[in-house]
Amino acid sequence: MSSASNGPRRWIARTSEDPAAARLAQRLGCPQSIAALLLARGISTAEAAESFFHPTINELHDPLQMLGMDTAVRRIQQAIGASEPILIYGDYDVDGTTATVLLKTAIERIAPKRTPARVAWHIPHRLREGYGMQTNILADAAASGIRLVISVDTGIRAFAAAAEARALGLDLIVTDHHLPDDAEGIPDAVAVLNPAQPGCPYPFKHLCGAAVAFKLAHAILLAHADSAASEVEREAQRLRLRKVLLPSFLKLVAIATIADSVPLEGENRIIASLGLAELRNPVQPGLRALMQVAQVPMDRPPTATEVGFRIAPRINAAGRMDIAGDVVELFLTRDSARATELAEKLDRLNNERRETEAHALAAIEQQLETLRDDSGEFLGQCIVLDDPEWHRGVLGILASRVVDRTGRPALVLMHEDGQAHGSGRSIEGFHLLDALTAIQQGEGGEVFSRFGGHAHAVGFSLPSAHLPLLRSRMQQYSEPLLSGPMLAPPIAYDVAVAFADLGQKLCDWLSRCGPFGVGNPEPILMICGLVLAAPVRIIKERHVCLELRRDVSDKPVSALGWSRASVDWPARCAELGLDRGSVVDVLGRLRVKSNPQYPGLELELIDLRLSLSRDLH
Repeated sequence: MSSASNGPRRWIARTSEDPAAARLAQRLGCPQSIAALLLARGISTAEAAESFFHPTINELHDPLQMLGMDTAVRRIQQAIGASEPILIYGDYDVDGTTATVLLKTAIERIAPKRTPARVAWHIPHRLREGYGMQTNILADAAASGIRLVISVDTGIRAFAAAAEARALGLDLIVTDHHLPDDAEGIPDAVAVLNPAQPGCPYPFKHLCGAAVAFKLAHAILLAHADSAASEVEREAQRLRLRKVLLPSFLKLVAIATIADSVPLEGENRIIASLGLAELRNPVQPGLRALMQVAQVPMDRPPTATEVGFRIAPRINAAGRMDIAGDVVELFLTRDSARATELAEKLDRLNNERRETEAHALAAIEQQLETLRDDSGEFLGQCIVLDDPEWHRGVLGILASRVVDRTGRPALVLMHEDGQAHGSGRSIEGFHLLDALTAIQQGEGGEVFSRFGGHAHAVGFSLPSAHLPLLRSRMQQYSEPLLSGPMLAPPIAYDVAVAFADLGQKLCDWLSRCGPFGVGNPEPILMICGLVLAAPVRIIKERHVCLELRRDVSDKPVSALGWSRASVDWPARCAELGLDRGSVVDVLGRLRVKSNPQYPGLELELIDLRLSLSRDLH
């Protein structure tokens, strides 16, 4: 895709001059820029910094603080004691499939060996069933003898399914993290576990679905340990739970937490940090095979980026392109040959997903060109695109690409048998689920057949005939809310550093601030007054490499600009007239070079401008 905008954007600092930074730096023995970064992220003491850099499993919150947890644990214990068959009803993405594996594993672990737990699972087919619990699946479960159904990563708005479950004589436990319906409340179930529900005292509200399932798993394992006959045995089981079982579970929870783009702060950051550490050299055949096909090294913990861009897409590809149940089988199997077979299938599906996505993106580019005015600006505050040929499994990815391309919220739809199915993604400051809720409640009748999600991502369906109504209501709703500054926000950087500070010590301290993601973004550095030591080098006609230094005696540092949707780096450099000797200010991320044949550090360019300090040269 071509560039959305090459124009200059304002730079703002997330940090400010604070005398406390020098004191904290002295206490920690770190660069003052790192101390300033910590202060900006709410870490103001050496003790808090120690917890930030070295999170421990003891810092996870007590799962029994979650509303409904006691009831849920008792009902599961009752089912195990009576040898009742249990159904786990999952979802087809990373969050839902990993949650299914976690909960099934935990329940089976606490069942007596003489009467093993009978735990079935169901992952819906994205195209045939769609999102959420379906009443016909519940009816089949009841007919097969199931008496307890536990949802994972779904169910908080499943009012019809909950009513049907009760009518069928099924007890339902809902575990979910999506936002409840303010008007309808929560479903009628034996227990609802969701830290986002009203009245829940759980102190951290932003867990992903797999993390909520993990909390239930933790609670039932803890209750099982506490039921041991003697105090010695109870203590031994608690120790094993803390040292072995929970860390093992955190591998999948970390993958889901990163893949679901929940904020990597608070408890989520602890989960991600501990889980990534556990992913080094995994034992389970399926996870090991998946990391091999994804080319993720296993001699060190993977980074959040490797999980988000190599592991998670292959897991999601199953649900997008075929049957997500393969993921559950992959993570449950103990057969190495079967694990390799399934991992390779996910890899093929991911390649197929990429091809499908690329084809759709070409069509999207053509549609976007028709939405520009004479000045090149996009018409409308929210972009709504549709095509009957687009694959339903990649709509969320396409919506994300449109947001990257336009800087606007986007809804992307396909049509099938008179119904439109869509996904939406948003920008900072525009609550997309609130938008859909307002649109649904507008005058003239409802628009959607169903919808749900959260602030930044939604899924929905509606009769195809309602698409013009969706477009008009979305425009009416978004126009007064999406102001110019929101559509062209300034770029926030974390700290200003001197060129001389761009060394291994700073890089090591920056890496300790990870894992990075939403809520804990990788720090952006500002370095001013840098001189181009060589002409701009164009890479593959799309990207650039700048050789930068402060003084003639300095060894230059490479700064790489990767052209994506938002910036066309060759065009930007041409507009600025950059050449050898040009003086620039740079925003970038400091990285270890990815190619081991060329060791050292480099910058990933975020933005640059002609230097405000060029009078110094």
